[in-house]
Amino acid sequence: MRSKLRTASGAAATAILWLAVLGPGPTPASAAPGLVVGAVEDGVRAPTLVQAEANMTLFRAAGFRAVRVTSLWTPGLSQPDPGELTVLQDVSTAAGMNGVRVFVTVMSPGSKTTPLTADARAQFASYAAAIVAGVPGIRDVIVGNEPNLNRFWLPQFDLDGSDAAAPAYEALLAQTYDAIKTAAPDAVVYGGAVSPRGGDDPSSTRQTHSPTAFIRDLGAAYRASGRATPIMDAFVIHPYGDNSSQPPTFAHPLSPSIGIADYGKLVALLGQAFDGTAQKGSTLPIVYGEYGVETQIPAAKASLYTGTEPTTTKPVTEQTQASYYQQALAMAFCQPNVAGIMIFHAIDETGLAQWQSGVYYADGTPKSSLPAVRQALDQTVGGSIARCPGIQLVVLPTYLRFGTRSAALRGAFRVTLRCDLDCAYRVRLEKLPTHATQMITRGRASVGELVRVDLPSRRLGRGTYRYTLRLLQPVNPAPPTLRQSPPFTLP
Repeated sequence: MRSKLRTASGAAATAILWLAVLGPGPTPASAAPGLVVGAVEDGVRAPTLVQAEANMTLFRAAGFRAVRVTSLWTPGLSQPDPGELTVLQDVSTAAGMNGVRVFVTVMSPGSKTTPLTADARAQFASYAAAIVAGVPGIRDVIVGNEPNLNRFWLPQFDLDGSDAAAPAYEALLAQTYDAIKTAAPDAVVYGGAVSPRGGDDPSSTRQTHSPTAFIRDLGAAYRASGRATPIMDAFVIHPYGDNSSQPPTFAHPLSPSIGIADYGKLVALLGQAFDGTAQKGSTLPIVYGEYGVETQIPAAKASLYTGTEPTTTKPVTEQTQASYYQQALAMAFCQPNVAGIMIFHAIDETGLAQWQSGVYYADGTPKSSLPAVRQALDQTVGGSIARCPGIQLVVLPTYLRFGTRSAALRGAFRVTLRCDLDCAYRVRLEKLPTHATQMITRGRASVGELVRVDLPSRRLGRGTYRYTLRLLQPVNPAPPTLRQSPPFTLP
């Protein structure tokens, strides 16, 4: 897997670029509804709040409701420096203005700085806790990045060939969990963040662990510790395909790799690792923390990029990228334990040896995949991306205003509403006490859309009347939600 670290200069350049183009979170919940849909994008980090707001506006325009950014811990640091906290606060402020939830991955820059000693673990844990203490708008913290790969964690194996990475990571995760919960009890701590593949070969020149082996060893280390409290509130995995040409529907039943289509295998592994302990296992919320599909770069945009595309990447057309992202969102939505999915990235990186998996080119202009991806994101939030067995969604109005008696006297009949999910609505005006329908209209609204429903203009005779509203989720319906206005009398 390629490096996913953006340099500080690269992040700043992207932030400036986005500006030129443009001119608090709940705990994880089961999918459908409540699935967090976002992207991994350090480009929203910026040196000023104005730039952060501009970057976040473009980010949100793509349909993303959450963003994951990185904060790098290095040995010796027990808390972020003031500049880092300011950047994170600006990201949080800009996100709040755009309805975006912020996740922060706290990690070391690479395997040369793996926090292995007691002192290093204490510093790392203190650093992570200082973020939630210093930035009240950030309550989602991911501990580490792909500790099953030698790119980010060493050693992977002990001299006897046993797993060194999982026990060491378990110790770090436990200490960081405690520090974060002490600083902010309402914070959500995410563990794992594992790569979807690995070799499990201690004699290899590139020592890595598969997620299957790592999860089992993480559970064994937790059980051996004797700990009576959890070490994480949710588990993160990066379920990339083996290359960008592989759809998310591809499963790995005979290998230790884990993709989105291997949900059942992942739940079973977490159960084997943790069920029967103080740590949730088979019911543990899961977040797909990185999923990216790289696109081919058209000739008109080639000058924006540098280097050479690795032959193993196999980038796809923008149409295929949109299709794969739609499929991934639909699958995640129907998987009960999955609490979120993050696309990697929103905007392309400029180096072809890195990631061109965004819905924007490196200059901030949209790819042709953007409209379809945005629609899929909206449908996921609205509960309509897929019909899922066993899922019934209750629609509630987040804004509702029935017409007034004075308007009815003028012959005007109106209801204004907004739904918390995609909804099919029926507005009816009835006469009491017979409940005879006088007027009726039906329609549909997308999640969050403000809808003004106008019934026909007419004069009604003397009597008592009432509006009734019926709401239904159109794809995964539960019993309908009913609302009624107070009765009003017309002479």
